[in-house]
Amino acid sequence: MSLKDSIDQTRLPQHIAIIMDGNGRWAKSQGKNRLFGHSNGVSAVREVSEGCAELGVKYLTLYAFSTENWNRPILEVTGLMDLLLKTTRSEIKTLQKNNIRLRAIGDMDALPASTARELRQAIADTAGNSRMDLILALNYSGKAEIVRAVKQMAAAAKAGTLTPEDITEQMVTDHLYTAGIPDPELMIRTSGEQRISNFLLWQLAYAEFYFTEKFWPEFDREELYRAILTYQNRERRFGKTTEQVKEEGK
Repeated sequence: MSLKDSIDQTRLPQHIAIIMDGNGRWAKSQGKNRLFGHSNGVSAVREVSEGCAELGVKYLTLYAFSTENWNRPILEVTGLMDLLLKTTRSEIKTLQKNNIRLRAIGDMDALPASTARELRQAIADTAGNSRMDLILALNYSGKAEIVRAVKQMAAAAKAGTLTPEDITEQMVTDHLYTAGIPDPELMIRTSGEQRISNFLLWQLAYAEFYFTEKFWPEFDREELYRAILTYQNRERRFGKTTEQVKEEGK
C-alpha cells in the first residue's frame, strides 16, 4: 500500500517548495564525482514533478542554483550549467506530456547565454500548459529578490508615483519574482540540513518545514507523500489559538 492512499486530497498544499540538497554527498558515497550526483538528481526532479502534478499540487518551486553557488569549483559550475542546458532540452517532452508549465525566478541575465536562451524557449513552449507550474529558482537569492523589490518601490517614490503610506505587504509581494504565485505552504529540504539557505525568505513566512535525511537523488514519490502527510497532520494556526482554529473549522 502506498502512502498516497492516506493523503487527504481536500487538504493538499497548493504550493510546495523544495531545496534539493545532497547531490554531491550522495555521489561521494557512491565513489563518484559531484556532477554524477547532480546528473542523478534529474531523475528525482522528474519523479517529484510528475508526482505533484498527479496529486493536484498547482505549484512546485525547486531551488536549482543559488547566487552563492557561483562560488563552487569552476568545473562543477560549468558542469551544472551544461546539465541544465541538456536537461531543459530533454525534459520538454515530459513537461508537455504532463501539461506542466515551466517558469523561472532569479537573475536569468547572469546565466550563460546558451542556457538562458534554451530556458526561455522552454518557458515559451510550455506557456499554454495548465496542470501545474514548475518553477525553477536559478541564480536566485532571497535577499537579492527583496532588495530588487525595494529598489523598484524606491524608484517609484522618487518619480512621485508612490508614497511611504502606499507601501503594504501586498505591494512588496507584488514586486517579488513570485508575484501572482501563492506562497508555499510546505517547504521540503533533503540531506538532513535544517536551514533555508537564502530561499524564498519573504514567501516562507508561514510555510510548514519538512526535513529528511535522504539525499536528493534518493528522494522519490513515497518520500514526497510522507512530507505531505506530515504537513496534513500539523495544525496551521497563523498566530491564532488552537481553540480559535477549531471554532472556525466548524
